[in-house]
Amino acid sequence: MSDLLNRAGRIPDNVSLPELTLRGIILGALITVVFTASNVYLGLKVGLTFSSAIPAAVISMAVLRMFKSANILENNMVQTQASAAGTLSSIIFILPGLVMIGYWQGFPYWQTLAICAAGGMLGVMFTIPLRHAMVVQSDLPYPEGVAAAEILRVGSAEVELDATTGKAGAKAETGIVDIMAGGFTAAAVTLFSSGFRVLGEGINLWFAAGPAVVRLSAGFSLALLGAGYLIGIVAGMAMLIGLLIAWGVAVPVLTSMHSIPDGVTLAKYATGLWSKDVRFIGAGTIGVAAVWTLITLFKPMMEGVKTSFQALRGGKGRINIPRTEQDLAPSWIIGITLVLVAILVATFASFLSAAPLSAGMVWGLVAYSVLFAVIFGFLIAAACGYMAGLIGSSASPISGVGIVAVVLVSLLILLVGSGDGLLATESGNKLGIALAIFTTSAVIAVATISNDNLQDLKTGWLVGATPWRQQVALLIGCVVGAVVIPPVLELLYNAYGFAGAMPRAEMDATHALSAPQATLMTAIATGIFTHQLNWDMILIGLGLGVVLVTIDEVLRHRGGVARLPVLAVGIGIYLPPTVASTLVLGTLLAWVIERVLKKRAQKAGVPYEQFAEAPNRRGVLLASGLIVGESLVGVLLAAIIGFTGNDSPLALVGASFENTAQWLGLIVFAAVAWVFSRRVLTALKA
Repeated sequence: MSDLLNRAGRIPDNVSLPELTLRGIILGALITVVFTASNVYLGLKVGLTFSSAIPAAVISMAVLRMFKSANILENNMVQTQASAAGTLSSIIFILPGLVMIGYWQGFPYWQTLAICAAGGMLGVMFTIPLRHAMVVQSDLPYPEGVAAAEILRVGSAEVELDATTGKAGAKAETGIVDIMAGGFTAAAVTLFSSGFRVLGEGINLWFAAGPAVVRLSAGFSLALLGAGYLIGIVAGMAMLIGLLIAWGVAVPVLTSMHSIPDGVTLAKYATGLWSKDVRFIGAGTIGVAAVWTLITLFKPMMEGVKTSFQALRGGKGRINIPRTEQDLAPSWIIGITLVLVAILVATFASFLSAAPLSAGMVWGLVAYSVLFAVIFGFLIAAACGYMAGLIGSSASPISGVGIVAVVLVSLLILLVGSGDGLLATESGNKLGIALAIFTTSAVIAVATISNDNLQDLKTGWLVGATPWRQQVALLIGCVVGAVVIPPVLELLYNAYGFAGAMPRAEMDATHALSAPQATLMTAIATGIFTHQLNWDMILIGLGLGVVLVTIDEVLRHRGGVARLPVLAVGIGIYLPPTVASTLVLGTLLAWVIERVLKKRAQKAGVPYEQFAEAPNRRGVLLASGLIVGESLVGVLLAAIIGFTGNDSPLALVGASFENTAQWLGLIVFAAVAWVFSRRVLTALKA
């Protein structure tokens, strides 16, 4: 263990090391580009993003250890910056809706950058005053923050550092090999499937049981396998329940109630019913999960708001505050917040500048939208931070928060617009929907960074970082991420298109990115404004959600590990089955590996946590590599498609090979899963 680390594994207050360095900022920016592009692609394809804190920490250690003066706190700043930027990509849960309704024809660079940067940086500002109460004094587990801290410690533990200079001596293995192994494997498989089309991307089997239609599906995405591995078996089983509700109950029942129209295939008919009816059951369930989460977090959220105001009134005697307790000064917090609010005002004014409205109406709508984004964002910041501490950033229901926000802001604009005639025309309705989507984008940016910020500050607290420097790194990460997101969105849209929004008429809609959350929230906003929302299915989803919440509460009060995460059930109903099924397979893979490790630990007479530490770490790194590898190749293929204008520029085979390709894809997918498990289990011998 380094001489610089005390017995708690953290740098003491009386030791000052280089933290926010120029090389660290540059490295963080480079990692940011990679993980932000990966998360944007993954989020648009399957509606999930991954926490970049752990892989960013590993890459940072691998690179910075080439410099003798590198230290654990500098590594922490790099992962903080990259983590914030990667998390900000969750803006894609709503922003593509503006293209889907035709209000935008692409993604205007400066408006997209401004809404991402200002919203994200407000998320940082809103959670700074919560750090002491929710990180230092709280007993929340912060799973990803603790894991990132442990990786930073492990990477520094076997390096001999001089207690005075902090210079590194001997170099130890950091885990970069595992990330690269997963990345190269997923990249190669994705190239042969999405690029060369030699491997299938999934398999679908359709059955007609009388008038009812049943579908069995499995996807072969290695990124989803990795994401499922990280999710865990409890969420995986809940997602499987949602999948069975959708395709084992709802779709068969609906298809049995009507005959299949002439000329329509079994697959197209059943998929259409799922898309326009069953998915809204999932939306209702997700909405109940989000509201219940906010209700259960109301007390800690109010305590967090109270702490915020108390902290903002303080600030005297800062010079006597220990280094590891120094947040940004209240004057800086207030000043930066006011600047960010001004940027939001200018951004919303620019967004509405082309609308045929009077100046008074424009500025009224700007005021309503900005006030909603700031006030609701501030209230939700504590809740999102608490959720991150409780279940982790990756598992937090940010999309559920977005659903609540889009409903509330749509109703607000509907109320305001009905009085001044804004919504009297079709174009006015379209403007109202667009403004609701844009306002929700700001809220999601605030929420997602609030969700990530406290996780990173927990990592910093555990390793002995200086909070205000880490908060500056978070702000930098938001700006860098906001710079990257617009061109990646533009690239992916022009290459693949989104569900229901294709940039060119001749494009193949089957290759479009599903953008599930954006599709759902846009449909909800559109339904509210046009009074055509599928309330029957949403009400069924709401009722189902209430039942599931009741079951989950009963399980919670009984104790034990059995739980039923309602949000995961709703996601299982809502996501395409090829996506949800692969996530479930990933959770099952993790469960099988865990069972094997527990048996071996018992046989060896070693506590499981100690016995499985190395395998679990390798599993996280390999899974992260699978996600990053597939996502980056997806972005690369998007660039090739956009440049050539051909939907399948690298295809080596034609449509006749499709049946063979899907079985080859299944074989390769199974082989990778087996190799993955072997690689994790052999970490015991390393």
